[in-house]
Amino acid sequence: MDTEAFLRRIGVTHEEKPSLDGLTRLHEAYVDQIPYESVQYQLTPGTPLDLEETARRIIARETGGYCFQLNGVLALLLTNLGYQVTMHRGGVQTPNLPGDVDGGHLVLTVRGLVEDPERVWLVDAGLGNGLIHPTPLEAGAFHQAPFDLVIRRSEKTTGWRMDHDPRFGVFGMDFEDAPATLGDFAHRHAELSGEPQSPFRRTASVFRRKRDSIVIMRSVSRTETFGDRVDSSLIENQADYFATLADEFFLPLPQYDGTQRDQLWRRIWKQYEDFIAQSN
Repeated sequence: MDTEAFLRRIGVTHEEKPSLDGLTRLHEAYVDQIPYESVQYQLTPGTPLDLEETARRIIARETGGYCFQLNGVLALLLTNLGYQVTMHRGGVQTPNLPGDVDGGHLVLTVRGLVEDPERVWLVDAGLGNGLIHPTPLEAGAFHQAPFDLVIRRSEKTTGWRMDHDPRFGVFGMDFEDAPATLGDFAHRHAELSGEPQSPFRRTASVFRRKRDSIVIMRSVSRTETFGDRVDSSLIENQADYFATLADEFFLPLPQYDGTQRDQLWRRIWKQYEDFIAQSN
């Protein structure tokens, strides 16, 4: 990957040595500037899990990513910058998912920082409404606005669990101590990105993790959740939808021509209509 171009894309300068300050600034900029999104799978499902190609498309603002792509590319970036990065197999628990550690989530840990080389840090830019900053991989409660979170040993695997704030639709995330490789996620990536019944195919979603809030657009419904309130709105026309993608989520989709934009808008509006019909 073009490391310098990627750093320019997220607006971060290069640190000479791996440090906590450098890792923190990289993590915050990464989740703020690169959206967690499934818009990419609405017209082109089942794309290969190719980190260098994903990095190129992120730089070109053609795509964001989801956990395999976002954490995979982040691992590549951090490694190029001298950080000691390990991938782990994980699983996310939601009202619709049991949270089995089935490789449905890719998690990163980092060590070797100049301040404390042996201390391990949890790094996760691929949860959508997850961390804004890295956090020590040690048991305890912590707050990252607007979330109250807990890290503890997992009951599902030999590894760790992050209990999420139950107000936000994610109960928790478990992951193994054992290291993993990108190939360990290929099968689940093929399913989640390509199968028609996958949630990433059924609903076009975009997340942006800001310092004090989380902005989510599911089909045409936009919400921003703060610690004390939720702001909601509906995007009712195609021009506003693509403007929101470009201006708020930094995803202008330059590769889509007018015909493809029309096709994508019709698909996304149909998702909203189907949701309303099922709710009534």
